[in-house]
This record gives sequence, structure tokens and C-alpha cells, in this order.
Amino acid sequence: MKIQRLLPLLMLLCLVLLCLPVFAQDAPEALRPPKGAQVALVVFEDLQCPQCSRTAPLVAQAGRTYKIPIVRHDFPLPMHNWSFDAAVLARYFDTHSKETGNAFRDSVFEHQLEINPQNLRGFADKFAADHKIGLPFVVDPEGKLAGLVRADKELGMSLHIEHTPTIWVVSNKRTGKPYVEVTDTTQLYAMIDAMKKD
Repeated sequence: MKIQRLLPLLMLLCLVLLCLPVFAQDAPEALRPPKGAQVALVVFEDLQCPQCSRTAPLVAQAGRTYKIPIVRHDFPLPMHNWSFDAAVLARYFDTHSKETGNAFRDSVFEHQLEINPQNLRGFADKFAADHKIGLPFVVDPEGKLAGLVRADKELGMSLHIEHTPTIWVVSNKRTGKPYVEVTDTTQLYAMIDAMKKD
């Protein structure tokens, strides 16, 4: 009698265990394209990282070529002495528009070798003036922008990021592998092609 009562429960448990591999392949939300996009690039970057500086134009060109979104995340590394502050400034420019924030990030990458902790604010002031944006003396009085940068860093750590830049080609497909890390940027276009085909 007891076995008969346990039978439906055991069958349900078996069904759940059979379905686990399907659920395990489901991508974390951070590795999904924005709503409405089939494929996207997700990048975790450090604004003081030389490799990020070299890779950013290639990623931007791939986004334009394939007309796919690029989702950029901050991942300032502790050994870089101005990258966190630069990320906070980029978040300030994001409040005007995401395009302006990304233009600031690209400008930082372009002038990375000239920037240091002492002149970062002056660099941001010039960028703000060129874009007709007022940059307040205290950019982040309540620490909200710094909180966003830290949240991105925590997100990256939850995805086990070990280096910058970390780039993924991501898709909204539910079968196979919906995201793949780009470890060799010379393969970026081929990886996007493969993801679009699947």
C-alpha cells in the first residue's frame, strides 16, 4: 500500500531528473540578447585595460556590420587606478543617453595612454563640453552610479569572468548552446555567422 502511494511521487521525481539537462542549458539572463534581437554581443570591459582598448573598435565594427546590439558591462580591475572612476563617469553620461555614455567609453579607449588619475576629470570635462553636457562638480553624490558599476562587477563575477575584455556572442535560441565566449577575436565574425545560422 505504501509503495502505491509513493509511485506517483517517484514518477514525478524521475520526470524532473530527465528534464534537468534541458534546464541546465538555459542561458543566464545576462547572456541573452536584448528584447527583439536574435543575436547580440555581450562585453565585460575595463576602461583602463589595454586589450579592451584594442578590441573595442573590432566589437563596434562587428555590431555595425551585423546590425546587432552590443551590451557593454563595467568590470574594473583592482590593479587599475582610474578605471572605476572612469566607469562612474561613463554611467553619468549614460544618464543623458546610452549613445553618449558609449561615446565616452570609446573616447577613453582612444586616449587611454594619455589618461591618469590626475587628468581623468579634466578629460571628462572636455568630453562634456564637446557634447554640450554640464558635468557637476560631484558627479555621483548618492553613490548610485558607483552602485551600478559594482553591480556589473558582481554580475561578471557570478559569470566567472577572469579577464577583460570578456566577450560573448549570445542568442535567443532555446536549443543547443545559446551563448559562446569569444576567446580569439579573429574568429568573431565566424562565430556570429555560426550563431545566426543555428
